[in-house]
Amino acid sequence: MNKIAQFIKEKRKEAGLTQEEFAMRSGLGLRFVRELEQGKPTVRMDKVNQALAMFGMEAVPGRMDRK
Repeated sequence: MNKIAQFIKEKRKEAGLTQEEFAMRSGLGLRFVRELEQGKPTVRMDKVNQALAMFGMEAVPGRMDRK
């Protein structure tokens, strides 16, 4: 989830949006946006995809990145 969190944060900033503006435009709550960007491990995937849709992306199954 940290890659998604980082992606959302970077893209939001590139778009010149505050977390509050992003939340309003995406139809998500500000608390959710904050938790998502902080990498909270227990977020709803439908809402993650709602956030990603703002940038033409979606979360799909893939292999786990082992560190």
